[in-house]
Formats: sequence, structure tokens, C-alpha cells
Amino acid sequence: MSGIKTPKSSKQSLITRQQVWTQSLRNVTVNLLRKLKPTTLPKQSPTFGEDQAGTAPVILTFRFVPHSASLRWDQPPTSRPEMLWRRSLLAALLAVAVGVYLLPSPIDPKPHILKGPPPALEGPLAVNTRLQRGRRLFAGKLHGPESFTADGNSNVYTGTVDGKLWRIGPDDSLVLIAHMGQDLPECGSSTDYEPVCGRPHGVRLDRHGQLIVADSYFGLYSVNPKTGEKTLLVASSDGAAGVPFAFLNGVEISSQTGIIYFTDSSSRWGRRHVKLEVIELNSLGRLLSYDPGSKNVTVLLDSLYMPNGIALSPDENFLLLAETSIGCILRYWLKGPKAGTKEVILDNMIGYPDNIRLSDHGTFLVGMTTPRFQKFLPPFLDLIAPYPAVKRFLAKVVPLSWYNLLLPRYALVLELGLDGQITGTLHDPQGRLTWAISDVFQHRGRTYLGSTDLPFLPILEVWDSY
Repeated sequence: MSGIKTPKSSKQSLITRQQVWTQSLRNVTVNLLRKLKPTTLPKQSPTFGEDQAGTAPVILTFRFVPHSASLRWDQPPTSRPEMLWRRSLLAALLAVAVGVYLLPSPIDPKPHILKGPPPALEGPLAVNTRLQRGRRLFAGKLHGPESFTADGNSNVYTGTVDGKLWRIGPDDSLVLIAHMGQDLPECGSSTDYEPVCGRPHGVRLDRHGQLIVADSYFGLYSVNPKTGEKTLLVASSDGAAGVPFAFLNGVEISSQTGIIYFTDSSSRWGRRHVKLEVIELNSLGRLLSYDPGSKNVTVLLDSLYMPNGIALSPDENFLLLAETSIGCILRYWLKGPKAGTKEVILDNMIGYPDNIRLSDHGTFLVGMTTPRFQKFLPPFLDLIAPYPAVKRFLAKVVPLSWYNLLLPRYALVLELGLDGQITGTLHDPQGRLTWAISDVFQHRGRTYLGSTDLPFLPILEVWDSY
């Protein structure tokens, strides 16, 4: 796929307006300071910064060093230069505050009323250390193995943040199958390169032994696991029902019909801006299906809150679907009198669900990307959920990377019965083995634990759910 160009952001016009505002604020502040006498000018004028993603909030930072080292703010001004300096500084700060307020925010949030505080860590949610009984593979070689599938020869397949598809042999050998996008040295070094390198998320094998891959940027693919040859099934730019895909995510395939089910987490934000998607808390996601025979794409559900992982029931009567940003799991009926309808089976969850998989013993396993614990204060996302103005302000002034400081190193897996109710959990409270679990895949006695960003593959050789 040589020659792939980085797609233009849907927020390009907003980014341009932010840059114009930034330059205007710089000019206003500098002009104010120039009114001072040369002896009272600060040694350094204001500086303005923008994060590397190009669409993240603008950060306004000031560093002022008074010309007189003896100037103190707890004493009244004793000279005209000092008074001018203080007034000009206050005017500059006021101009910056007004400028920040007037800056357009990259997000357009709506108030969201939560169902209640997080559930208590008791009963099936009680804390344990069952997830600490494992080990790590391929440290430094697999970066963010997000989702897994396996063939009849015990080969396991996964995709990573550098846009690569891998085969893990039964002897734990590691073989590169394909690059979803361009093969650049920078791939995997920053999310800025993902629109060029690709990011395979959902991965499954179809009835013909082909890998079906949902690349978050390029679209839905069929990939030959032996040769690495890629066939584009649905391009993200084409989308469905006139709406392009922005963030393809989960995949599931019917063994009975061959129908491919997949999710588009957002029609606005791409994967590299997933934090803005979660903060904005919009309902711009969809559940879709692709018929390999007719090549038709059908929208099954829309107006979803960041739809993510999906899993078919053993009889394929329904799908379970995770709405990550609101901590919810839906059941979508495919057959029977309720066919085509949805219902909430798990809400106000202990964390934010990612992928959902059938276990070896007939239950559903849910990887929790981030726990939602009640401590001295409610969780951060709970606190800001009802306040769009706070969200808009944070999106303008806080770099996306800073939100990682709020994420605890805590691993959590939920086990659900076929009715969707929690039957057990596995924890790693200190994150000794892993954290931020994206997928829980069982194959021939081994459990593979996925992640979106971690540079290793955690596995459990023995499943201990009780």
C-alpha cells in the first residue's frame, strides 16, 4: 500500500482557527509589554505551544522575569516603572484569560447524567490477585497486541500499533505477516504516524481461513495469513449510509452465515484522538454488518457511545456489544421475536469495557481498559460528565498525554454468564503482570491478554476464575 497519504483531519478548519487565535494572542500580549520602558520590560516574552498531534488543545504558557530582582508583590509599588509593569502584566494576563475563553474547543460535549456511583468491590467484584499468575512474552517486540484469533494449527494472530499483523506459532515463534500501511521506521513511535502506517484492531479468521481485519484508519480487509496479501472489503472513506468510518474497532464473524459484524467507534474522532472521544462523550458510533456475498454494508445500530468489542452468543441468536465511554454492555438480537432490537444488560459498570470474547467454558470474558473506582472523590470522568463547559475548557488547555497520569495500573477482567450477569472477576491490583486490558482470548488452555499500547504480551497458562 505504498503511496498512502495522511488523511486530512475532520477538524482541520478548527485547528486553523486555533492557530490564528494563538497568533492574535501573542501579538496582543507583546504589544502591551512594548508600552513599558526598556528598563522595565521582562526578559522573555510569552511563548505559545501546541501538542504534536496537531488537533489537541493549545497550551498557553508565560514566563516573566522582572528586570529588578528586588521587586516583590507583597509590597506596594514605590516607583512609576513598577506600577506600569504591574498594570501591563495584569492586562496581559487578562488578555490571555479572555483569549483562552474565546478559543474554539475541539470537542462539542453534551451533559451526561450517570446512573450512579461505581459499584462496590464486593461479591463477584471482590479484589483478588488471579491475574498476577502469568508471564510476559515478546517484550519490546509486540507493541499493543490489541485483539487475537487462532487457526486449527494453534497459530495465534494479532495486530500492533506499528500497523503490523503477526503470527505467533505454537512454539511461541513470532512471524510478521503484513503491514497494513506503509513500512516506515517511524511506525509505532507516535500515534501521529498511524494514519499512514495503519492500526489493525479487530482480527478474526473467516470460514475460508482468511484474516478479517478492521484497520482503524483504512477500512475492513481480508488478509491471506500465508502470503500477507491484502484485499480491501470496505474503505473507511466510503463508510456506510453516506457516512465515512473514522475509527473501525471490533470484529466478529458468523460461522453459520459468514456475515461480518464490526463497529465504528466514532464518525468524528480517529483512534489517535480516542481521549477526546471519551471526554466528549458523543453518540456517533455504529454497529454494522458486511455480507461477503452481496458486498453490502448494513447499519444495524447507530447513535452508540463508542461501540467497541462485540461477541456472538454460542447459538448466534444475539450479539453482545460494549459501549466503552459510558461503561455499558448491550445485547443486540439477531434472531427471534426481538430481532433487530437492543437492550441494556449491564450498566454503570466498574470500569470501561473493551473487547468481549467467548471463553473455553461457555461464558463471556470482558477486558476492562480502565477501572472506575470510588475513592476519596468520584472517578475523574464521573466528575466532569455533567459539565460540558468544563470538558470544553480541559480539551483546550490540557495535552492529551497528560490524561495518562489519571489511569491506574490496574488490570481487571469480568466473566459474564450467557444472561450477561457477572459471575466472577480476575484482578491485578498492582499491575504486576499487565493493566489496561483490551482483549481476553482463550485458545487451547492458554489465555492471551491484549492491550492497546503496552510493549509486551501477557499470558496465563492456567485459568483461575474462582
